[in-house]
Amino acid sequence: MKNILFWLAFGACLGLVLLCFVVFGIRVNGPARPSSSPPPVQLSNSNPIDSPVAVPEPGMKAISHFHAIMVILPVIVLWNLLFPSLFLFTGLSARLRSWSGKVGRKGYFAFCLYCLVFGLIFFILNLPLDYYAGFILPHNYGLSNQSFARWLSTSVKGDAVVLVAGLAVGWVPFLVVKKSPRRWWLYLGLLESLFLAVQIFIGPVLIDPLFHTFQPLPDKPLESKILAQAARAGIQSDRVYEVNMSLDTKAENAYVTGLFGTKRIVLWDTMLKTMTDDEILFIMGHEMGHYVLNHLPKLILFNSGVIMLSNYVVFLLAGPVIGRFKKRWGFSVPWDLAALPLGVLAFWILGIVDMPVMMAFSRHIEHEADRFGLELTHDNHAAAMAFVNLQQANLGLPRPPFIFQLWLGSHPTIAERIEFCNDYRPWETGQPSKYENYIKP
Repeated sequence: MKNILFWLAFGACLGLVLLCFVVFGIRVNGPARPSSSPPPVQLSNSNPIDSPVAVPEPGMKAISHFHAIMVILPVIVLWNLLFPSLFLFTGLSARLRSWSGKVGRKGYFAFCLYCLVFGLIFFILNLPLDYYAGFILPHNYGLSNQSFARWLSTSVKGDAVVLVAGLAVGWVPFLVVKKSPRRWWLYLGLLESLFLAVQIFIGPVLIDPLFHTFQPLPDKPLESKILAQAARAGIQSDRVYEVNMSLDTKAENAYVTGLFGTKRIVLWDTMLKTMTDDEILFIMGHEMGHYVLNHLPKLILFNSGVIMLSNYVVFLLAGPVIGRFKKRWGFSVPWDLAALPLGVLAFWILGIVDMPVMMAFSRHIEHEADRFGLELTHDNHAAAMAFVNLQQANLGLPRPPFIFQLWLGSHPTIAERIEFCNDYRPWETGQPSKYENYIKP
């Protein structure tokens, strides 16, 4: 029993220790001589398009921003571990279970009452931290356009979406665990994969429009170029959208979302203000790589496998852990409604442990999308300059500390991406391209 509790505590603490180590490791791994503005990005005085692009050193503002994030991030993680722990060890979860059972007469209505109270308490107590991380911090570094009213309404709306989803399907894990005490980790893993796929499928048409407006690109000449490029990649013309992210942020991004009939490529309108057409065409080529290479389904399958393995770990630990604390927690079986905070706690702990594996796979598919974008455009200079632009617009560090990249790096570092754009050009030496079969001449 002591060994089980030791490893459970070790898993929770490991992520916190490593995240905190990032904060203290920044001074060692950061740039030696930061400047307030990046130096010129060209390495020679020859034709700029033929010259490799230098990786710009981050300015003081970018480094300060990274410091601020690395200070608040462990606080957020600690709070998300502390809140469900307090709910368990104070007996509040058991009392709330008993109250909701009396008022809601058990069953689904008791579940709804429990979740409403649990969610409301978390929202209120989490509001100051969320306000600082989501509103104050981005404004301090000039990354946000949001008014307070817009931020608050968006936060409430986002939490309402989570609550509705939780009320719709959150009762399922309790039912599955109760009906199959020995195989629930397998069945629940399969259901979680299905839920994730449904979430991605409905997101672009039901959830995303609640927060932003999606439309065809108003810049028709650029739209024609993008659609012509999409046709070369075998993508339908009605799958490319622009979203008005400038309503909330000054950062820049693009992404692929949806599955099957809702699959689409989305360009943030903030990019149109700073990037050239060639740079935007590479960014869209990268996203087209995600689309054509079916990275979203692959990501779902990979993460589902990791989640299922995590479920099995929870299955092995749940009985001994609940048995050890059943008197203090007020429940003795994992399908008891009072065990909901324990499930939340397990989700966070195993999420921390799983993160390096998930991030490694994410970096792999992002690298392959970079490769596809280069093979589609053959514009190495524009590609490298696009990443320079992203680094500066988003206050990114080109070479973040190793621990940060291991745990939180969903993409290759900006420095790695710029250097890859400089070097990868097999078409110039007659070498075959990896994805040439996906691209029309």
